[in-house]
Amino acid sequence: MRADRLVATLLLMQARGRVTARELAAELEISVATARRDLEALSGAGVPVYPQPGRGGGWSLLGGGRTDLSGFTAAEARSLFLLLGPRAGDSPEGRSVLRKVLRALPATFRADAEAAAGAVIAEAGGWARRLDVTTATATATVGAGDGAAGAAGARSLAVVQAAVVERRVIRFGYRAWGSESDRERVVRPLGLVDHGGTWYLVADVARADGADLPGDAVAARRTYRLDRMQDVEPLEETFEPPDAFSLEQAWAEASAGIAEARSRARAVVLVDPASADEVRGWLGDAELDGTADDGRVRVIARAPAEAVLATKLAAWAAVAEVVEPDSLRARLAELGEALAARYGTSRG
Repeated sequence: MRADRLVATLLLMQARGRVTARELAAELEISVATARRDLEALSGAGVPVYPQPGRGGGWSLLGGGRTDLSGFTAAEARSLFLLLGPRAGDSPEGRSVLRKVLRALPATFRADAEAAAGAVIAEAGGWARRLDVTTATATATVGAGDGAAGAAGARSLAVVQAAVVERRVIRFGYRAWGSESDRERVVRPLGLVDHGGTWYLVADVARADGADLPGDAVAARRTYRLDRMQDVEPLEETFEPPDAFSLEQAWAEASAGIAEARSRARAVVLVDPASADEVRGWLGDAELDGTADDGRVRVIARAPAEAVLATKLAAWAAVAEVVEPDSLRARLAELGEALAARYGTSRG
């Protein structure tokens, strides 16, 4: 949802008290389906927008009919700005929208609301593919699943969002990539990034190996994937962000490191044309690089480690041939020998 459309929706609901998705669509010149998604996103994010079922129903803003937002609670105001902030962008119009809504809030809520507006960055592109997801609420964008796992992810996101705004230290278990066990982390959460449907936390380490960092120590900055965070717990301890901290700059530095780590292993693969799209989708981080003399499609594939590439490419041995590096060809040959040894003879 665009920031200006979000505000227009709220103002229209305040003026009328209750609107239907069809009325909202006509006023804002959008589709009814888009209007309904916008209303559901507002409600799901914690903004006091509620559906009124039955004949003559529609959607209402709790305490609607006012010209300001004084009826919001602190949590509702924070939810609104967590939703609005990343959609306002850096444009003058977006910043103007933020200022207008901020002035409409009770003065006691403005500091937290302003912090919430800058607490989240939303990026459409993923590392390997673009995802079409709704990121307005703490729903299934964390946990990548339904049921208990999805609900746990949503709770983690909500807790971390609140901790970022309240500048509260958090503790959680974390399993890094390639690790077989969780380790406890205690960090100062500085901001959140929704990168193509995957949430990341940018934070400074508050404690190392269970001990507080010395007062003059420079805290190590880390980036954590929320779907690897377990049992997130806010602590009583609060903090002040580093001077001149910029979430955009911190994320730019972190994402460059993440992208590099994800691409440490590289392979050149020749793929049968009929299977090229399917193989690229399976590999994830892969790009086309022209056509070989024999008509096969040349694909450049990347992964965090060569072993990951070998495992993925082994499934496509019938239609894909690794040209380089030789070390990856050797890994695939070893996998082939192991498969032949296990399955080459019938069970007797």
